[in-house]
Amino acid sequence: MTFQNLIYEAELGLNLENSYEKSMLTEVIDEISESEYKNGRPLLSSLVQTKGQKNQGDSFFRLCERLGLGNWKELKRDSKFIEEQREACRNFWKNKVNYSSFL
Repeated sequence: MTFQNLIYEAELGLNLENSYEKSMLTEVIDEISESEYKNGRPLLSSLVQTKGQKNQGDSFFRLCERLGLGNWKELKRDSKFIEEQREACRNFWKNKVNYSSFL
């Protein structure tokens, strides 16, 4: 999902052309992912990417570094890392027990 789709689907009404609003969205996504990770759940932000990019932005990888998952530049270069994060997230939320317990 792109940031733009997230804004639309969640009816956030934010404008990505506005640097403050884009920064605010990134910060909120990071906070959610950090909280999820600390509670043993996968990083939701692994599923949100910048439109036109195949990968997450630097802020995602910096978050991963803050969480102790490795050096952000190395994580960004490791294509398996992001795919593993996405797969873990998809699998976790496909589980009906997890979905109903945490949604």
